[in-house]
Amino acid sequence: MPFHPYLFFGGTCRDAFTRYHEIFGGDLTLIRMADVPDGGDVPAEQADLVIHAAIVADDFLLMGSDDPMTEAFGSVQGMMVTYSSPDVAETQRAFAALSDGGEVTQELQPTFFSPAFGMCTDRFGTPWMFTTDQDAG
Repeated sequence: MPFHPYLFFGGTCRDAFTRYHEIFGGDLTLIRMADVPDGGDVPAEQADLVIHAAIVADDFLLMGSDDPMTEAFGSVQGMMVTYSSPDVAETQRAFAALSDGGEVTQELQPTFFSPAFGMCTDRFGTPWMFTTDQDAG
């Protein structure tokens, strides 16, 4: 059974998932709070918040939403979304795109377990870990 990350944002879910879609491709779904059928009265300031976002590509599924109940958002701690690629150039491309405007916590470099491994926190506060398959060379 696969595990799939579900990310929470403080009003930036649409921007984050639009960016992730630009980087990873696939099919993007964005559902606003105002779009929920029979969802009751949605406060005007929450109508454009994303109640559910998903990107599906091949065996890749990433989901998230805005969380109107949390007052302050910072970087996520205690977990990372891992992106693995069979190709060093693809790992470099994704790393550069996600670290742009964010913070590199470990430069992309060869290790004993991967020809390209690195970590960053993107501009939306999501921490990412990158690996390239060992036989990618």
